[in-house]
Amino acid sequence: MCGIAGFVGRGERADLERMTRAIAHRGPDADGHWIDEKTAVHLGHRRLSIVDLTGGGQPMWTDDGAIGVVFNGEIYNHAELREQLKARGCVFQTDHSDTEVLLHGYREWGNEFVTRLNGMWAFAIYDRAAGRLPLSRARSGQ
Repeated sequence: MCGIAGFVGRGERADLERMTRAIAHRGPDADGHWIDEKTAVHLGHRRLSIVDLTGGGQPMWTDDGAIGVVFNGEIYNHAELREQLKARGCVFQTDHSDTEVLLHGYREWGNEFVTRLNGMWAFAIYDRAAGRLPLSRARSGQ
C-alpha cells in the first residue's frame, strides 16, 4: 500500500521529505514531492507499485498541469470509469492507471465523482485554477 502526506502553510521541502520518509515502509518503490511556493501547498507520496508499474509516479498531473493528485489505494472500477471518461472526450496518458482516472473524473464530474468510485482510497487533489484541495477517503476508512 502507498502512503500520502502533505500540508498547506508554512514549511519547507525538508519538512515534506521528513513526512514521506516516516512512511517509507508503506511505499518502498519510489517517492515524489511537489510544492507550490505561491500557495504553500505541499504534497508528498511514497509508492508501492501495484496497478501501473511503470507510469504511476506521483504526484500525478493532468497533461496541462492544472490538476494534481496524491493517491493511496485501489479503484476497483477504474477500467469502467476510464471508458466512461473516454466517451466524454478525455484523453489519457497511461493505458490503465487508476490514479489518472481520479484526475479526469474530478475534472469531468467535480467533487461528486467520488460517488462513482468503488474501491479503497485516500487522496488529495490539487486544483490550481480553482485554488482548491479536496480530500477524500473511502467510506470504509482507507
